[in-house]
Amino acid sequence: MTGTDPREHRKPAAFRLDDRKVHMSEDEVRMPVADEAIITRATLDEDEPRLPRDASTPKSGIRFGKWLMIGLTGLVSLSIGLAVDSLIRDLFARTDWLGWLGVGLAAIAALGLLGLVIREMTGLMRLGKIDHLRDKIQAAADEDDARQAATGLKELLELYRDRPETAQGRKALAGHMREVIDGRDLVKLAERDLLAPLDSEARKIVMNSAKRVSVVTAVSPRALVDLLMVLFENLRTVRRLSTLYGGRPGTLGFLRLSKHVLAHLAVTGGMAAGDSLASEILGHGLAARLSARLGEGVINGLLTARIGIAAISVCRPAPFIDTSGPNVKDFMGELIASSESAEKGAREPT
Repeated sequence: MTGTDPREHRKPAAFRLDDRKVHMSEDEVRMPVADEAIITRATLDEDEPRLPRDASTPKSGIRFGKWLMIGLTGLVSLSIGLAVDSLIRDLFARTDWLGWLGVGLAAIAALGLLGLVIREMTGLMRLGKIDHLRDKIQAAADEDDARQAATGLKELLELYRDRPETAQGRKALAGHMREVIDGRDLVKLAERDLLAPLDSEARKIVMNSAKRVSVVTAVSPRALVDLLMVLFENLRTVRRLSTLYGGRPGTLGFLRLSKHVLAHLAVTGGMAAGDSLASEILGHGLAARLSARLGEGVINGLLTARIGIAAISVCRPAPFIDTSGPNVKDFMGELIASSESAEKGAREPT
């Protein structure tokens, strides 16, 4: 009958994939004959046409918040300038030497402000250079590009040129760069000879910070003290790690660095680390040994260590290639031991 589907008149049949009657076809409309089977490739969803990207991209309209900040900043600057001008006029009205003293102090303040701006800009540029250098070395290792690796490692040597503690590592790396051809191997040698001492010191900084948080949380009777201690230690650790790896950020640079650390934590799942850390502790059979305060101290210490690990990844001018970098489990045993000893000391009568 004309216009009917031939498949409606076929009886069910079974075929082996290696049967000569089974054929592959890209044509989905071709119908098989009575003793033939046709396998067609299914169309994937990503092959279907999509709407333009602009359909899901937020429109960049007028940024009224930015206008507000510019206006308020300008008004505050004008008010400060007018206040200083009025003060100096009043000082000259009283006596000349007071007026000139005011002018001198204003000039000192202006020089200090200029130096502060230069320092902040230099710190931001240094952090940007470290981010760019890390990406360059990562790309050189991934592509095994010897030329790009040599260029990146020369910048790394320049970054640590004035650091006496890296003299031996810089000398060894410079020798490797004259001999080794493989780009990825060069990056591994830089990690072993130049960055390994800095990595060891970074682990000690994070461990000591995590131990302080753990001990204070275990013995402190006030939640506010715990909160302030955790905040202070985390900020202090991030700044010390940045200085260790060559960042030396100013105030604005430190805020930018903290933002990057939080972003790194979010990407690697650090915000949900509390549950996993608790599971690890319980999984190690330590639940019976942990009191409520001790367990809270260990958890806070491990979370501090987690933030320190993220800060190492952000501050380090080269990625971890030969090793996987520090892990939270590396800090667990020593943190538990220090918290137990602190709690035992707090319980002993004085």
